[in-house]
Amino acid sequence: MQKQTVLIADDHSILREGLCALLSNAPDLEVIGEAENGQDAIEKARQLQPELVVLDLSMPIINGTEAIRVIKQRNPEIKIIALTVHKSEEYVRATLDAGADGYVLKDDSSNDLLTSIRNVQKGNVHLSPGICDKVINGFLDRPGKARSTRSWDQLTLREREVLKLIAEGNKNRNIAERLSVSVKTVEKHRANLMKKLNLHGVSALTMYAIDLSLIHISEPTRQESRSRMPSSA
Repeated sequence: MQKQTVLIADDHSILREGLCALLSNAPDLEVIGEAENGQDAIEKARQLQPELVVLDLSMPIINGTEAIRVIKQRNPEIKIIALTVHKSEEYVRATLDAGADGYVLKDDSSNDLLTSIRNVQKGNVHLSPGICDKVINGFLDRPGKARSTRSWDQLTLREREVLKLIAEGNKNRNIAERLSVSVKTVEKHRANLMKKLNLHGVSALTMYAIDLSLIHISEPTRQESRSRMPSSA
Protein backbone atom coordinates (compact mmCIF):
# COMPACT_ATOMS: atom_id res chain seq x y z
CA MET A 1 0.00 0.00 0.00
CA GLN A 2 1.37 3.40 -1.01
CA LYS A 3 1.40 5.78 1.93
CA GLN A 4 0.30 9.39 1.79
CA THR A 5 3.04 11.72 3.01
CA VAL A 6 2.15 14.17 5.78
CA LEU A 7 3.70 17.35 7.20
CA ILE A 8 2.60 18.42 10.70
CA ALA A 9 2.83 22.07 11.75
CA ASP A 10 2.13 23.28 15.30
CA ASP A 11 4.10 25.42 17.74
CA HIS A 12 3.46 23.00 20.64
CA SER A 13 5.97 20.15 20.59
CA ILE A 14 3.78 17.88 22.75
CA LEU A 15 0.92 18.17 20.28
CA ARG A 16 3.24 17.50 17.32
CA GLU A 17 4.55 14.37 19.05
CA GLY A 18 1.01 13.15 19.73
CA LEU A 19 -0.07 13.76 16.14
CA CYS A 20 3.02 12.02 14.79
CA ALA A 21 2.26 8.97 16.93
CA LEU A 22 -1.41 8.94 15.87
CA LEU A 23 -0.81 9.35 12.14
CA SER A 24 2.21 7.05 12.04
CA ASN A 25 -0.01 4.24 13.34
CA ALA A 26 -2.30 4.61 10.30
CA PRO A 27 -1.28 2.06 7.63
CA ASP A 28 -1.68 4.52 4.76
CA LEU A 29 0.00 7.61 6.25
CA GLU A 30 3.67 8.56 6.65
CA VAL A 31 4.78 11.64 8.59
CA ILE A 32 7.78 13.05 6.73
CA GLY A 33 8.30 16.33 8.56
CA GLU A 34 7.38 18.72 11.35
CA ALA A 35 7.22 22.51 11.53
CA GLU A 36 6.98 24.75 14.60
CA ASN A 37 5.69 27.96 12.98
CA GLY A 38 4.03 29.20 9.81
CA GLN A 39 7.25 30.21 8.09
CA ASP A 40 8.78 26.83 8.85
CA ALA A 41 5.66 25.12 7.48
CA ILE A 42 5.92 27.04 4.20
CA GLU A 43 9.60 26.15 3.82
CA LYS A 44 9.12 22.47 4.79
CA ALA A 45 6.20 22.18 2.35
CA ARG A 46 8.44 23.55 -0.41
CA GLN A 47 11.32 21.22 0.44
CA LEU A 48 9.43 18.01 1.20
CA GLN A 49 6.39 18.38 -1.11
CA PRO A 50 4.03 16.42 1.17
CA GLU A 51 0.68 15.28 -0.11
CA LEU A 52 -1.04 16.50 3.06
CA VAL A 53 -0.34 19.24 5.63
CA VAL A 54 -2.03 19.25 9.03
CA LEU A 55 -1.43 22.61 10.67
CA ASP A 56 -2.49 24.86 13.53
CA LEU A 57 -3.83 28.34 12.82
CA SER A 58 -2.31 30.17 15.81
CA MET A 59 1.41 29.94 15.12
CA PRO A 60 4.23 32.50 15.50
CA ILE A 61 6.07 34.43 12.77
CA ILE A 62 3.45 33.59 10.11
CA ASN A 63 -0.02 32.44 11.15
CA GLY A 64 -1.62 29.28 9.82
CA THR A 65 -4.09 31.03 7.53
CA GLU A 66 -1.35 32.91 5.69
CA ALA A 67 0.78 29.76 5.55
CA ILE A 68 -2.13 27.93 3.90
CA ARG A 69 -2.47 30.68 1.31
CA VAL A 70 1.23 30.61 0.39
CA ILE A 71 1.47 26.80 0.30
CA LYS A 72 -1.62 26.56 -1.93
CA GLN A 73 -0.36 29.27 -4.27
CA ARG A 74 2.92 27.39 -4.71
CA ASN A 75 1.38 23.94 -5.01
CA PRO A 76 -2.44 23.70 -5.26
CA GLU A 77 -2.26 19.89 -5.24
CA ILE A 78 -1.17 19.75 -1.59
CA LYS A 79 -4.14 19.00 0.66
CA ILE A 80 -4.32 21.05 3.87
CA ILE A 81 -6.31 20.42 7.04
CA ALA A 82 -6.48 23.13 9.70
CA LEU A 83 -6.40 21.69 13.23
CA THR A 84 -7.38 24.40 15.69
CA VAL A 85 -9.26 25.51 18.81
CA HIS A 86 -11.02 28.32 16.96
CA LYS A 87 -14.74 27.74 16.38
CA SER A 88 -15.85 31.17 15.15
CA GLU A 89 -17.32 31.58 11.69
CA GLU A 90 -14.74 34.28 10.90
CA TYR A 91 -11.84 31.90 11.45
CA VAL A 92 -13.47 29.10 9.47
CA ARG A 93 -14.36 31.31 6.53
CA ALA A 94 -10.91 32.93 6.38
CA THR A 95 -9.25 29.50 6.52
CA LEU A 96 -11.41 28.06 3.74
CA ASP A 97 -10.95 31.18 1.63
CA ALA A 98 -7.18 30.75 2.01
CA GLY A 99 -7.51 27.31 0.42
CA ALA A 100 -7.79 24.78 3.27
CA ASP A 101 -9.45 21.49 2.37
CA GLY A 102 -10.53 20.62 5.90
CA TYR A 103 -11.22 22.24 9.27
CA VAL A 104 -10.97 20.11 12.42
CA LEU A 105 -11.27 21.20 16.05
CA LYS A 106 -8.67 20.13 18.58
CA ASP A 107 -11.35 18.83 20.93
CA ASP A 108 -12.64 16.44 18.25
CA SER A 109 -11.76 12.77 18.58
CA SER A 110 -8.76 11.11 16.96
CA ASN A 111 -11.19 9.26 14.71
CA ASP A 112 -12.64 12.59 13.56
CA LEU A 113 -9.20 13.70 12.41
CA LEU A 114 -8.58 10.42 10.58
CA THR A 115 -12.03 10.69 8.97
CA SER A 116 -11.22 14.20 7.79
CA ILE A 117 -8.00 12.94 6.22
CA ARG A 118 -9.90 10.18 4.38
CA ASN A 119 -12.48 12.68 3.11
CA VAL A 120 -9.85 15.15 1.94
CA GLN A 121 -7.93 12.34 0.23
CA LYS A 122 -11.06 11.70 -1.86
CA GLY A 123 -11.19 15.33 -2.94
CA ASN A 124 -13.99 16.32 -0.54
CA VAL A 125 -14.14 19.27 1.83
CA HIS A 126 -14.35 18.27 5.50
CA LEU A 127 -15.76 20.48 8.24
CA SER A 128 -15.74 19.48 11.88
CA PRO A 129 -19.18 18.43 13.13
CA GLY A 130 -18.75 21.05 15.84
CA ILE A 131 -18.84 23.97 13.39
CA CYS A 132 -20.47 22.58 10.24
CA ASP A 133 -24.05 23.84 10.58
CA LYS A 134 -23.09 27.24 11.97
CA VAL A 135 -20.60 27.94 9.21
CA ILE A 136 -22.86 26.82 6.38
CA ASN A 137 -25.82 28.84 7.70
CA GLY A 138 -23.63 31.90 8.18
CA PHE A 139 -22.19 31.52 4.70
CA LEU A 140 -25.63 31.26 3.13
CA ASP A 141 -26.92 34.32 5.03
CA ARG A 142 -23.95 36.57 4.44
CA PRO A 143 -24.47 39.95 2.68
CA GLY A 144 -22.18 39.02 -0.22
CA LYS A 145 -24.58 36.52 -1.76
CA ALA A 146 -25.78 38.99 -4.40
CA ARG A 147 -22.14 39.54 -5.35
CA SER A 148 -21.74 35.77 -5.77
CA THR A 149 -24.70 35.73 -8.16
CA ARG A 150 -23.11 38.45 -10.27
CA SER A 151 -19.85 36.47 -10.39
CA TRP A 152 -21.82 33.42 -11.52
CA ASP A 153 -23.09 35.38 -14.50
CA GLN A 154 -19.49 35.84 -15.69
CA LEU A 155 -18.87 32.10 -15.97
CA THR A 156 -19.26 30.14 -19.18
CA LEU A 157 -21.60 27.14 -19.32
CA ARG A 158 -18.66 24.72 -19.27
CA GLU A 159 -17.05 26.54 -16.31
CA ARG A 160 -20.33 26.18 -14.41
CA GLU A 161 -20.37 22.46 -15.15
CA VAL A 162 -16.78 22.09 -13.95
CA LEU A 163 -17.49 24.11 -10.81
CA LYS A 164 -20.42 21.88 -9.85
CA LEU A 165 -18.40 18.70 -10.44
CA ILE A 166 -15.46 20.03 -8.40
CA ALA A 167 -17.77 20.97 -5.55
CA GLU A 168 -19.28 17.48 -5.61
CA GLY A 169 -15.81 16.08 -4.88
CA ASN A 170 -14.79 14.89 -8.35
CA LYS A 171 -11.11 14.90 -9.24
CA ASN A 172 -9.78 16.36 -12.50
CA ARG A 173 -9.53 12.95 -14.19
CA ASN A 174 -13.13 12.07 -13.28
CA ILE A 175 -14.37 15.43 -14.51
CA ALA A 176 -12.50 14.98 -17.79
CA GLU A 177 -14.17 11.60 -18.31
CA ARG A 178 -17.61 12.96 -17.45
CA LEU A 179 -17.28 15.87 -19.87
CA SER A 180 -15.30 13.98 -22.55
CA VAL A 181 -12.42 16.45 -22.47
CA SER A 182 -8.74 16.23 -21.55
CA VAL A 183 -7.41 16.62 -18.01
CA LYS A 184 -5.47 19.70 -19.18
CA THR A 185 -8.73 21.27 -20.34
CA VAL A 186 -10.26 20.68 -16.92
CA GLU A 187 -7.20 22.20 -15.25
CA LYS A 188 -7.56 25.28 -17.46
CA HIS A 189 -11.25 25.66 -16.57
CA ARG A 190 -10.37 25.24 -12.90
CA ALA A 191 -7.72 27.97 -13.10
CA ASN A 192 -10.19 30.28 -14.89
CA LEU A 193 -12.79 29.67 -12.19
CA MET A 194 -10.42 30.62 -9.40
CA LYS A 195 -9.27 33.71 -11.27
CA LYS A 196 -12.77 34.93 -12.14
CA LEU A 197 -14.18 34.22 -8.68
CA ASN A 198 -11.03 35.24 -6.80
CA LEU A 199 -11.14 31.98 -4.85
CA HIS A 200 -8.33 29.63 -3.85
CA GLY A 201 -8.72 25.88 -3.43
CA VAL A 202 -11.47 23.29 -3.63
CA SER A 203 -12.96 24.26 -0.27
CA ALA A 204 -13.57 27.87 -1.34
CA LEU A 205 -15.12 26.73 -4.63
CA THR A 206 -17.33 24.29 -2.72
CA MET A 207 -18.59 26.95 -0.32
CA TYR A 208 -19.30 29.20 -3.30
CA ALA A 209 -21.35 26.39 -4.87
CA ILE A 210 -23.25 25.93 -1.60
CA ASP A 211 -23.87 29.67 -1.51
CA LEU A 212 -25.64 29.44 -4.87
CA SER A 213 -27.46 26.20 -3.91
CA LEU A 214 -25.65 24.27 -6.65
CA ILE A 215 -24.96 21.49 -4.16
CA HIS A 216 -25.93 20.62 -0.61
CA ILE A 217 -23.71 19.00 1.98
CA SER A 218 -24.75 17.21 5.11
CA GLU A 219 -23.02 17.36 8.47
CA PRO A 220 -20.32 14.70 8.73
CA THR A 221 -21.26 11.69 10.81
CA ARG A 222 -19.45 11.92 14.13
CA GLN A 223 -17.40 8.84 14.88
CA GLU A 224 -18.00 7.60 18.42
CA SER A 225 -14.67 7.24 20.12
CA ARG A 226 -13.24 7.55 23.60
CA SER A 227 -9.85 8.41 22.18
CA ARG A 228 -9.25 12.17 22.14
CA MET A 229 -6.52 14.05 20.33
CA PRO A 230 -3.69 15.40 22.49
CA SER A 231 -4.46 18.91 23.69
CA SER A 232 -2.21 21.93 23.92
CA ALA A 233 -2.16 24.86 26.27
